[in-house]
Amino acid sequence: MSSIGIPGLILILILALVLFGPKKLPELGRAVGHTLKEFKNATRSLTSDEEDDDEAKRKELAAKDTSTAGKDTAAKAAVVTEKDAFDREKIEREIRERIERERIEKEVREKLEMERIQLEKEQQKA
Repeated sequence: MSSIGIPGLILILILALVLFGPKKLPELGRAVGHTLKEFKNATRSLTSDEEDDDEAKRKELAAKDTSTAGKDTAAKAAVVTEKDAFDREKIEREIRERIERERIEKEVREKLEMERIQLEKEQQKA
């Protein structure tokens, strides 16, 4: 595969500016960014089940290593605490993503409900 390169990227940006105009271009960029973010979150949620299984296996192995070893317990404890810190950060990130996803879903449900109510009012008037 060949890459686009700097001249190709500049050409694409100029074409986008001409086609969409300077007022719509930031809105278009935000929409594309939001779409990519949602896609990324959706793919993470699909793979999170597999990652949870992998994390459980890693924790079991770490527990076995620390329980069977008697010599390098201080070094292994440091490794375990680093793993715990990494796992904690990962869990916190997943929680933040889930909260954000739930907030977005709630907003969508509210908008759909509002539209349904408006549609019913319009049908009653007709």
